[in-house]
Amino acid sequence: MPLNRQPNIADPDDFYRELIDSQRGLSDAQAEMLTTKLVLILANHVGDRAVLSEAMALARDNTLAHTAS
Repeated sequence: MPLNRQPNIADPDDFYRELIDSQRGLSDAQAEMLTTKLVLILANHVGDRAVLSEAMALARDNTLAHTAS
């Protein structure tokens, strides 16, 4: 199964609000822990190591491209 890079979330703005709201009232450490747990839960759901590796590389490359000076 290849990594789906096309928009695939119904009502993405609502999803983003829910994601942000899930961290409301948490300390920075708790919010980071929640995000990490969410990643691991979703990675387990995906299960395909090739897809997960591609997603990690994409996220890393995107992060570096947007934080480079």
